[in-house]
Amino acid sequence: MSYLEYTVRRTPTGVAKVLHLNWPLVVLLIAVACVGFLMLYSVAGGSFTPWAEPQMQRFGFALVLMFVVAFVPVWFWRNMAALAYALSVLLLLGVEFFGSVGMGAQRWLEIGPIRLQPSELTKITVVMALAAYYDWLDIKRTSRPVWVLLAVLIVLVPAGLILRQPDLGTALLVLLGSGAVIFAAGVSWIYFAVVIGLGVGLIAAVMVSRGTEWQVLQDYQYRRIDAFLDPTIDPLGAGYHISQSKIALGSGGWSGRGFMQGSQSQLNFLPEKQTDFIFTTLAEEFGFIGGVTLLVLYILILGFCFFTALKTTNRFAALLVIGVASTFFLYFGVNMAMVMGLAPVVGVPLPLVSYGGSAMVVLMIAFGLVQSAHIHRPRERS
Repeated sequence: MSYLEYTVRRTPTGVAKVLHLNWPLVVLLIAVACVGFLMLYSVAGGSFTPWAEPQMQRFGFALVLMFVVAFVPVWFWRNMAALAYALSVLLLLGVEFFGSVGMGAQRWLEIGPIRLQPSELTKITVVMALAAYYDWLDIKRTSRPVWVLLAVLIVLVPAGLILRQPDLGTALLVLLGSGAVIFAAGVSWIYFAVVIGLGVGLIAAVMVSRGTEWQVLQDYQYRRIDAFLDPTIDPLGAGYHISQSKIALGSGGWSGRGFMQGSQSQLNFLPEKQTDFIFTTLAEEFGFIGGVTLLVLYILILGFCFFTALKTTNRFAALLVIGVASTFFLYFGVNMAMVMGLAPVVGVPLPLVSYGGSAMVVLMIAFGLVQSAHIHRPRERS
């Protein structure tokens, strides 16, 4: 769509932007966040500290940021995409040289009182960069090798830096979320078939490299793979997380043990109960019904995102929204699969529910971009 075609249509201004917000999406995001507050209150033994209260404060701040981002025209974010991408890569390089270490990984930057995890920001800036790239690129060139290679480089540079931290889970989210944008842009399926083939080869190389000088993953990551394949081989070590998670999931039954009545979480058998394994706590206390209810909320959020992508005629906005929605899906899909034993434990938080600042703020900014695309999509003059 040309700029002239875009400008002859009416987009809302001023107070009208508030009316054109996707309010059902806002309500759904708040509902999911409230589930998180409830579970963080529970895992702290009926206390707002140390997790629920800071999480509520962060969400309030992030919600304001979402509205600010939403009211800015989407063309502005298209123009800022390259700068945002470059900034995120610089921050990742900063982590490489000056990052602080936590739990054996170097993933954070200490900037005064702020502790920032740049890899979270990268999930969105890479999507922005790809959406702007394909908006600029002539659609007839989309599947030509040189232009596909350039898109791949846009993805691999930050993904490689994240993998070095090491943070396999986030690197995979960046790769898969970016792949969704590239696919939606119209790149030939042949390239994806090649990538899948290479992926299978890479998995084989990862397993073969174990114990050699050119070992691809860290030892603890291999132990996670072993525990995924057979948690009983080390039930008190690498298999402890998933074993306790399965016990909690099974004990929840259909309706759960009751709020704050989960034995695995309340008695501290379940590790990382406030972050990666918080869905297990929810399932133990509220059962299958509670878990499915949260899943339905997530699916509704995806539905409203894809509705926006389908309604807009702006190529950048459509690709951006698809990228954000795909990344969001990967967030909760990988986390739920992980705690159920359907995927290796890779340290992916449950969006808007797990305790954490960087992930929540970045995700709400991403939904601000979705809202910006929704508010400023071209509308016919009445």
